[in-house]
Amino acid sequence: MKRKATAVWQGTGKDGKGQLSTQSGVLEQTQYSYKSRFEEGKGTNPEELIAAAHSGCFTMKLSFNLTEAGFTPDKLETNCTITLDNGSITKSELEVKAQVPGIDEAKFKELLQDAEKNCPVSKLLNTDISSSYTLNQ
Repeated sequence: MKRKATAVWQGTGKDGKGQLSTQSGVLEQTQYSYKSRFEEGKGTNPEELIAAAHSGCFTMKLSFNLTEAGFTPDKLETNCTITLDNGSITKSELEVKAQVPGIDEAKFKELLQDAEKNCPVSKLLNTDISSSYTLNQ
């Protein structure tokens, strides 16, 4: 499986502007710029997209882990915070709110830690990854 995205940039790094498009069409000439990345301008930015990718990938892997262990989650909600510091992504923090009937905390933590280490985006990121959770049964 291969997925594609395209970035188009015009102008200088600080004063220029760009658009991002994805193969699926979910992003179609979506604006990004210096302001949307480093200030509070309109548009998206690479770190926000990495946070979306990591939270989505991790949550899906956790769901697969739970299902394989015999549990069906009612709801999994993951917030991901990406830290950019001195030109490097230094941290990805995953915060999970989970509703999983019948699971004990030790088993949930085991499956969560596996997802943290083994989702494809976690494997791609060369950074500190941490996770925390709130579990409701």
